[in-house]
Amino acid sequence: MEVVWRSEQEDREATLLCPDATLSRESEGRVRSTAPDLLRNEFQRDRDKILHCKSFRRLSHKTQVFLAPQGDHYRTRLTHTLEVAQIARTIARALALNEDLTEAISLGHDLGHTPFGHTGESALAHCIGRHRGMAPSNPEIEGLYRHNQQSLRVVELIENGGAGLNLTFEVKDGIVCHTGEVRAETLEGRIVATADRIAYVNHDIDDAIRAGLLTEGQLPPSTHAVLGENHSARIETLVSDMVTASASEGDIRLSPHVWEAMMELREFLFRKVYMAPEVLEEVDKATRLINTLFDYYVAHPDEVPQEYHSISGGDELRAVSDYIAGMTDRYAKSRIRQLFEPNTLSF
Repeated sequence: MEVVWRSEQEDREATLLCPDATLSRESEGRVRSTAPDLLRNEFQRDRDKILHCKSFRRLSHKTQVFLAPQGDHYRTRLTHTLEVAQIARTIARALALNEDLTEAISLGHDLGHTPFGHTGESALAHCIGRHRGMAPSNPEIEGLYRHNQQSLRVVELIENGGAGLNLTFEVKDGIVCHTGEVRAETLEGRIVATADRIAYVNHDIDDAIRAGLLTEGQLPPSTHAVLGENHSARIETLVSDMVTASASEGDIRLSPHVWEAMMELREFLFRKVYMAPEVLEEVDKATRLINTLFDYYVAHPDEVPQEYHSISGGDELRAVSDYIAGMTDRYAKSRIRQLFEPNTLSF
């Protein structure tokens, strides 16, 4: 048995990975330089920093789509993150790209997600806009809080009491670019952006079937024809197609007909699941809960932990949104119960 030191691992990367892969020894580095590790390369260190941070642990108690799940098998933000990492690593390995970088980005991409999934994200954005005097219909409101930007804020500033995690440029770029119009600079970051969609489209179908909102037979026949007729077949098709299409094009992508089928499934989910009365009822409750907490802490800024005021640089709305964004679903609910009499609440 022999020890493979970091420098030898880096040599292997240069030999085994494809010319377009991002090599750890060629990283653009960190804001604060640190001595190299004996065993781990820079992207492995970033992965470990993320795994051990508080924001990552809290993902296990942040819900995905079903905000009041009755059962232990529904996805949480943490299980979603792990599914993204698994899919992304499979693709990176098949394309001879950097698995370590891909995994680090995957594990960090949702650190800035709020309690109650995208419902909490939208609610926080509207709370900030309301307190800034913006009209609810103002299209700029949604940009006031975006979870990918908050994920970057978490790793740059919020973790470690304002010091952040001091991650490499490549990991931070992949985290902030996993959603939105701007693509990541690395191929590994682009893999995570698409793996994220592959994961949530498929596991949201699985959870909706478990919740009794769908049956497999209700999915569009056209998507069955292209992607397959069950959860496993769909993921296999999407991953295999992404590998072959990316290898052919020299960039990360799905072939057009497979991409269109996945987007058709996504649109179907919006109509049949995300807008289902059972889901919207919980969305309404979660939105009112976030609004109530936000208004309370704006009125009582002394009850927001001091570290958030220090990090925000005196911006009270930012301090409040950082504090609430970091809450788990159950902690947000417990704060509501502690702050208000039950008979005064409408949710």
